[in-house]
Amino acid sequence: MVRKEREIKTIYALVLAVFAVFLAVPIIRLLMESFVGEAGTGVGNYVEVLTERGFMTALGNSVTVSVCSALLATVLAFFLAYSIQYTNLNKNFKSLIRTLAVLPMLLPTITYGFAIIYSFGKQGLLTKLFGRQLFDIYGFNGLLFGYVIYTLPISFMLILNTMGFIDKKFMVVSRVMGDSAARTFWQTIIRPLLGTLAASFVQCFFLCFTDYGIPASVGGEYEVIATVLYNEMLGSIPNFNRGAVVAMMMLIPSVLSIALLKYLERYNVRYSRISQIELKKNPVRDGVCAAGSSLIIISVLAIFAVIFVVPLVQEWPYQVSFTLEHVQAVLNDSSLFGVYKNSIFVAVCTALAGLLITYGAALATARSGLNGKLKGVIDAIALVTNTIPGMVIGIAFMFIFSGTPLQNTFPLIILCNVVHFFSTPYLMMRNSLSKLNSSWETTASLMGDTWIKTIVRIVTPNMTSTILEVFSYYFVNAMVTVSAVIFIAGARTMVITTKIKELQYYTKFNEVFVLSLFILGTNLLVKGILGYMIKRKEKKEK
Repeated sequence: MVRKEREIKTIYALVLAVFAVFLAVPIIRLLMESFVGEAGTGVGNYVEVLTERGFMTALGNSVTVSVCSALLATVLAFFLAYSIQYTNLNKNFKSLIRTLAVLPMLLPTITYGFAIIYSFGKQGLLTKLFGRQLFDIYGFNGLLFGYVIYTLPISFMLILNTMGFIDKKFMVVSRVMGDSAARTFWQTIIRPLLGTLAASFVQCFFLCFTDYGIPASVGGEYEVIATVLYNEMLGSIPNFNRGAVVAMMMLIPSVLSIALLKYLERYNVRYSRISQIELKKNPVRDGVCAAGSSLIIISVLAIFAVIFVVPLVQEWPYQVSFTLEHVQAVLNDSSLFGVYKNSIFVAVCTALAGLLITYGAALATARSGLNGKLKGVIDAIALVTNTIPGMVIGIAFMFIFSGTPLQNTFPLIILCNVVHFFSTPYLMMRNSLSKLNSSWETTASLMGDTWIKTIVRIVTPNMTSTILEVFSYYFVNAMVTVSAVIFIAGARTMVITTKIKELQYYTKFNEVFVLSLFILGTNLLVKGILGYMIKRKEKKEK
């Protein structure tokens, strides 16, 4: 047992060292840089930035569009989740909703903007079909549309998961007691979900507030805080110290998000057991949900249809004959195909490194006798990484690692991704490990096995499904992320998402969509293979 604790403490120390070097130190350095000015150290940068009308306007714009997007995404996500959990719709249709609702997660957000342009622009695909432009795509409208598509999958998964743990028998009890349909709906569905709905709103708001990909393409003159930060750091006249101030200001929602999420935990409803009941037949409810869900899903998918159309025609919208020239051009262009190979390499390495670190962290908190306060440190790290913006991490890395051997290297990008996306995989690992038999290590130790051998031979095989899910999560997110890596990728280490930003500057949209198809195809393939492996494993266990 002493040896086990020594091994656990070593793993714990290594995990903490990674986050100390690649999270705490860069953020502290970023904070210090924000106080450095031409006249020396002080709050001059803050005064200069905060008194600028442009900054306050951008901040107000960010808050306004993020609030509207978060509200709309949460409402739509609730509707989709309700259609799955509380209707008698066909099982295959429900499965289709589950699959298609999360499809946008497999593409980078910067692609969403270009898809909106080529769908709803003056020469857009949907504009041609409807015969007129439905709305002005640049500014608030385009951002709202893009942000809702971006946050809908996250909100949907969050609400659907919690909805599955609501005991439906209380609906029967409510109706027997004479409650109206509206009161039953409020008391048995909305009230148990209040904490999750609020958490969904907070999460969606935060994602919109800190995203750079969508404003980069459809923001237009409606400036938001993410574009202000990018322009300060990588604009025509960069000002790193002012950029550090903007980055620190972007951390304010992080602090508020952490406080709100902790507060909202008290509203989570926990049932002693979940009762399975047969839902009452209601053709009107089912019909409305089927039509509404179909409309939501079709609206989302219609926007991405251009990704399959534009790169496969001669010249949109003037020559619409089918061709594979644009795809072949990308395959034959060593620089373009090179960034695809870079992205695959980074995604695989991120998934492997992230898997090791999250597994180690989860073992330390779920399978050890460490002090509760020590375990709380890792839980706190997970909470922080869940809310800290990718752009802030990228800029912090740029400050701390410029001039070092890690500058513009693949290891730096990989470690940045591991830190940025740590929260969700860690929680998945910790929850799965905590459900396993707690006496396995003790029994194995009495039989003479070492702790490491027990983890490898007994615990890990029982974690196969979660391990594959974690690998998939890290891989997909590493393929689509842009906000952090845009500040730390160099010419040699450029990945697809940073290349797309460069291609936007040269208006090479055929190449943008071909590379986007590569990302989508790769993510679908990886998720398909890993999903098949998970199902096979679960069938064997049954």
